[in-house]
Amino acid sequence: MHQLVQLEEWREQFEAVGVKVAGMTYDDVEVLAAFHADRELGYPLLSDEDAKHVLGFNVLNEEYEPGHSAHGIPHPGIFYISAEGAVVAKFAVPGYRQRPPMEEVLAAVQAAAS
Repeated sequence: MHQLVQLEEWREQFEAVGVKVAGMTYDDVEVLAAFHADRELGYPLLSDEDAKHVLGFNVLNEEYEPGHSAHGIPHPGIFYISAEGAVVAKFAVPGYRQRPPMEEVLAAVQAAAS
């Protein structure tokens, strides 16, 4: 959940260009609520326990077969979604150790938002 903490550090910069941020993980609501409260995040956390969004956004980590405890986890990613619901930019990387650089994400969002 490191990226969720990092997103909080960048949140004001995204909001300065008129973009609201939210986080989504495959964790259940209770885990997210505890994490949100513990880290005092200034944005909402959403739960995708059934991986509907992971599948819809085509970021499923296919290393894990159905039945594996990690099946349904996504590749780390960030999406910029317009007010109309269109995916304007997508940053997803393989594996979980590497994350999309926030500098690049902010630059793409600034370009798209202007």
